[in-house]
Amino acid sequence: GVQLVESGGGSVQAGGSLRLSCAASGSGPNYCMGWFRQPPGKEREAVATIRWDGTIVYAASVKGRFTISRDSANDILFLQMNDLKPEDSGVYYCAARSPTCTLLSTFGDWGQGTQVTVSS
Repeated sequence: GVQLVESGGGSVQAGGSLRLSCAASGSGPNYCMGWFRQPPGKEREAVATIRWDGTIVYAASVKGRFTISRDSANDILFLQMNDLKPEDSGVYYCAARSPTCTLLSTFGDWGQGTQVTVSS
């Protein structure tokens, strides 16, 4: 499997920004990577995915505010989060799937998660 380690979470005020990173090992350029989040008391939801060919899909709730990107040479996935809102709070996970994916795909490899808290 693919090993994934997230970092970059924290606490910010509404309107602020955070950048999450996910270091992957055992994956490769042909993997599809995604960011997911689990708000308190709610189910996990997809945030954004990026395919091996660069195709990106965002959830409607984050489109225009979040940017997913990947450094394929170093196997690092990023999520730049701007204009954060309290409803963006939750545990953020990165995930990997081969070879393609959508926001509705089932991912088999997951990181341990990183907490994001946005206060109003």
